[in-house]
Amino acid sequence: MNRSLARIACTSLCLFAGLFLGISPVRAQDDAASLFKAKCAGCHGPDGSANTAAGKSMKIRDLHSADVQKQTDAELTEIITTGKSPMPAYKDKLSADQIKNLVAYIRELGRKK
Repeated sequence: MNRSLARIACTSLCLFAGLFLGISPVRAQDDAASLFKAKCAGCHGPDGSANTAAGKSMKIRDLHSADVQKQTDAELTEIITTGKSPMPAYKDKLSADQIKNLVAYIRELGRKK
């Protein structure tokens, strides 16, 4: 009886882990989109074009632009982490995984235009 319960528990755990891992990349992308909307869209615009009042007044670059997209992931991570005038630093506000997901989201924005 105990072996049967252990097998059922193990099988259930494996199925749950497989389901969780299968959904994880989609969830990360959705979380990055929500995070971008909450933290970045005010200046960069919801589409990353910087076509906002703040974006125009601060002369923020379009995230789709070649200048932004040619930067390495490490460079984009550094900018988000430490800031770049007039953008504030997010090292104390976002986790390393959130920043990594934002960089991936910025790459996606670059492919959309």
